[in-house]
Amino acid sequence: MSLAYLEVAFNIPLKQTFTYKNPEPERSLVGCRISAEFGRRELIGWVTGEKESPPENIREIKSIDRVIDDEPLFGGELLDLARWISSLYFCSLGEALSVMLPGGKREVDLPPLGLEDPGGIAQIRELTEEQKAAVQNLHEGGPGFYYLYGITGSGKTEVYLRAADDAVNAGRGVIYLVPEITLTHQLITLVESRFPGRTAVLHSHLTPSQKLKEWRRIRSGEAVVVLGARSAVFAPVADPGLFIIDEEHETSYKSGSTPRYHARQIAMKRARDKKALLVMGSATPSLEAWTQMEEGAVKKIVLSRRAAGGAPPAIDVVDLKKQNSLFSDTLIQAVRDMKERGHQTILFLNRRGFSYFYHCRSCGHEITCRNCSVSMTYHKNRDALVCHYCGYKTRPVSVCPECSSLDIGYSGIGTEGIEEDLIKLFPGYRIVRLDADTAGTRGKNVKPLLESFRKGEYDILVGTQMVAKGLNFPGVRLVGVLLADTTLGLPDFRAEERTFSLLTQVSGRAGRYFPDGRVII
Repeated sequence: MSLAYLEVAFNIPLKQTFTYKNPEPERSLVGCRISAEFGRRELIGWVTGEKESPPENIREIKSIDRVIDDEPLFGGELLDLARWISSLYFCSLGEALSVMLPGGKREVDLPPLGLEDPGGIAQIRELTEEQKAAVQNLHEGGPGFYYLYGITGSGKTEVYLRAADDAVNAGRGVIYLVPEITLTHQLITLVESRFPGRTAVLHSHLTPSQKLKEWRRIRSGEAVVVLGARSAVFAPVADPGLFIIDEEHETSYKSGSTPRYHARQIAMKRARDKKALLVMGSATPSLEAWTQMEEGAVKKIVLSRRAAGGAPPAIDVVDLKKQNSLFSDTLIQAVRDMKERGHQTILFLNRRGFSYFYHCRSCGHEITCRNCSVSMTYHKNRDALVCHYCGYKTRPVSVCPECSSLDIGYSGIGTEGIEEDLIKLFPGYRIVRLDADTAGTRGKNVKPLLESFRKGEYDILVGTQMVAKGLNFPGVRLVGVLLADTTLGLPDFRAEERTFSLLTQVSGRAGRYFPDGRVII
């Protein structure tokens, strides 16, 4: 049968497809990308259907310029999923496909995965009784939704990996979602060691060509375990038997741009359609997940003890109203004690830069972003004011633009300012900072920095949310949370929920292997 016409979807906000002449009627092009003239532009589109005859009342039908792919990028399942996303999230089919599919024109290999493994991260440890029960529950429970509600360090990752073993041994695929892939190099090491040569990684720090390479490996069946951030939920695994959503409470699973999908909803949809297991996990479940557990829609599995022998850390809350400094006497003494005992410290402040409030002390005028009215953050090492919302940069002013006063400067403090204060407070200590400014382009500095900290080359790691989750360092016995209540003032209806999650998660970095961890908030 000669299919002379193609239905093409473009990444534009129009809820319709467009008809073009098929240059290769002898083969099916559904699932391939094409380049075609659209108005006065040249656009990349996706072939979503074929037909013998053109629509009625159309005088002239254009031909496509070229076919980009030799083989289809997607099949019927992902096309149906794109249509469902288009309907649920009020976007066009082309917009849905654009977020699901890679955009590279040629395939490029990824750099080597994971961290060095000097501490035996990938070593398979004996399961605790709670972990054995959890694995058995998942093995015998059949398709459905499950939640691993376990304290930090309780061994949720090992349970995920045993469930993944079951799925792979049954000839099915696994999609393993994490909130931020650049912070989980240890996890990449673990997964790659368990499934050597059969693991694919998908995340936003890959180039389009690298994503295309991984996508082809998954679609061909070479890779059966897919590890990635939010968009990896769309991976073209032929027969997914297990979906894992680690740290389910994280807001990064919700897309902030069109289509505004939530990876949890997509995973639920695919798991239901494929009769697969969906396993979510966190020490601080989202309120909606907690409600579903209470109502029985999601089966709760509890892990209440730390797998490596540690215990939940002792927590001290310090009221800074009674202190003369941002660093309380309690925290300063604790950091010194840890250094003397040969242990490490993590200090957490959820704000980067040197100072986040640049204003006139005479009239109170605040320097804000010209694009979005957000307070500009002062970065001392770059001598620049930066908007952390849109990225706008400008030079610091020396004269108030409102009243011409010379009494202008900064207040408030970020991680850069904390690092400078720590150098003065603890001379001779080895201090390193990890935030968006030090992570480098595409997070290239994160891996070597974390390797160095794990090896004990630094005494103190100070940083933003990057140090709050996904890290597992035996040498860390102390965690200090600075200005813990600042996140409560954010204009977000989840402010209290997110603050609680953040404090719980960062506290879990302390004493994961020994029962003497300490947290000072």
